[in-house]
Amino acid sequence: MAITREHVLQALAAVPVDASGTNLVASGRLSDVVVDDAGRVMFSITITPSEAAAMESVRQAAVTAVQGLPAVKGVFASLTADRPGGSGASSPSQAAPQRPRSAAQPKNQRIPGVQHVIAVASGKGGVGKSTTACNLALGLKALGLKVGLLDADIYGPSVPKLLGIQGKPRLLENRILEPMEAYGLKVMSIGFLVEEEAAMIWRGPMVMSAITQMLREVAWSDLDVLVVDMPPGTGDAQLTMAQATPLAGAIIVSTPQDLALIDARRGVSMFKRVEIPILGIIENMATFVCPHCGQSSHIFGHGGARDEATRLEVPFLGEVPLTMTIRELSDAGRPVVVANPEGPHAKIYKNMAQQVWSSLTGGAVARPAPRIVIE
Repeated sequence: MAITREHVLQALAAVPVDASGTNLVASGRLSDVVVDDAGRVMFSITITPSEAAAMESVRQAAVTAVQGLPAVKGVFASLTADRPGGSGASSPSQAAPQRPRSAAQPKNQRIPGVQHVIAVASGKGGVGKSTTACNLALGLKALGLKVGLLDADIYGPSVPKLLGIQGKPRLLENRILEPMEAYGLKVMSIGFLVEEEAAMIWRGPMVMSAITQMLREVAWSDLDVLVVDMPPGTGDAQLTMAQATPLAGAIIVSTPQDLALIDARRGVSMFKRVEIPILGIIENMATFVCPHCGQSSHIFGHGGARDEATRLEVPFLGEVPLTMTIRELSDAGRPVVVANPEGPHAKIYKNMAQQVWSSLTGGAVARPAPRIVIE
């Protein structure tokens, strides 16, 4: 029997939200319930920021109730709250039933054990953001830091391929996932939880809930930095990240061409509007050097991201060339920072990682870095 929205609502009607016994469906706190073709269920529960801790037990009870239904393959449930001073109803009781709030969990909820969370983002796809995120995370690891990498690109998860990781994460107690590991990084991606060729036909609220759960229901342990590979654009996922966790900063990846820079400006503007510091802009695919004749060509232009960083008064972290080496190693699941750690391309990423860490810590010196060698 296929699971339907009505089945889910019946289960949630048995979940009380207060001492008087008001159920979740009748409380007006429940968002639209989404059920996809694979039997995965998504919903959110509206709260005020001060209720976050108390309402977590209600969220867990709701998840348990829905998981008990036949044919349910997964449940994505989150608590949502408006930012202080935002628009909308002033309390959950005033919110319209079946209408989700626009934000995710309160921003002041830190991820236990994680010191800094940084987002690697781009205004558009195809600029090498995921490759940059992987190598930047490995560059931070090379500084001797404890680093995690979260692939939050729900519609196009690339991290499993880029790091050569196969398999599924192990489920620990209290439905907490154990992250996968590669090259000393702790890694989580929606790509580990769905089939490689499965189309993620999810609405915005389900994407927001999935990202929130991968942030908070994974045993990240003690990390100096959690690098988040964001989906391209400036939509639900970016807003969720900005409001679900205290981001230490964002890095914008762009190619030098004008079309990409227009979208990069939107990315910078979005993070500034939600009060997230911009750690820097990276110009990817800056220069192509022919492997046969050695001649340099500016296929996508050159220097555009540097000029844009100057105009926007944000740091410029560096240029990454367009090379066969980076592409081939990425396709093979062997990022250049670990495949050729002393090579010129690895040094570019390591230099950018050092700048990012200095921005996060005010110039603090990291522990001596272990050398990662691929046999």
